[in-house]
Amino acid sequence: MLISQLFYAIRLMAHCRIYTNQPLSEGQSTILPNNVGHYLRHVMRLHEGDAITLFNGQGGEYKAVVDQLSKQLSSCYIEQFHDVSRELSLPIHIIQCANKSEKIETVLQKGTELGAASFQIANSQRAALKLSGPKLEKRLERWQRIIIEAAEQSERTHIPTLHWCNRLSDAQCIGQSFALHPHQAKPWTEVRDTLSQASAISFAVGPEGGWSHDDLRTLKTIGFQTLTFGSRIMRTETAAPALLAATQSLFG
Repeated sequence: MLISQLFYAIRLMAHCRIYTNQPLSEGQSTILPNNVGHYLRHVMRLHEGDAITLFNGQGGEYKAVVDQLSKQLSSCYIEQFHDVSRELSLPIHIIQCANKSEKIETVLQKGTELGAASFQIANSQRAALKLSGPKLEKRLERWQRIIIEAAEQSERTHIPTLHWCNRLSDAQCIGQSFALHPHQAKPWTEVRDTLSQASAISFAVGPEGGWSHDDLRTLKTIGFQTLTFGSRIMRTETAAPALLAATQSLFG
């Protein structure tokens, strides 16, 4: 008896948020994809009548109740829309060099949790990851799943966009834009006080071997300034989350 009560209590405490790429509105039943139904049944151990939260990345979130949960069909009834936003007041965009895939996955996961508005994965002279064709499509699908799962877990109300740049020169320079570099660069302490005047911020993080001279010329041509973030050299997968956290702290 005690075990069943404990299991029920744990199930009630579990807050299940699901992203779905479809229109949502109050007072309607929504059919859930098969993989979502499988997740609700076998991972979250939910049952018909249990509460879940849905969001579609268009802003806000929806309180819903599971009304059917079987192998053949899973659906929920949307009860109420909550017009809530948990996004940063200032969009921060991350340009991450195409490093080893597991490092990119760390940046995407932690960057999404910390509020990044978008990610651009860009080739560079010293990039360690070369992708094209079906391999690139498959990898982008995996990266998108990582972003969505991190957005679900961190209660984001929007999904960061993801773009692949075949060339570094294809990277978009949005708002005040900085390329992280340890030498001959503006210090963070000099730059941070000007960020409150920005409409958006972009941070570009280099590969494991650092930006080449050609990379730096390319970045400066498209509008990036070089920025040094303290006296220590960070790993490529550490830099973007650190910059996001530091910038976020400036705006509360």
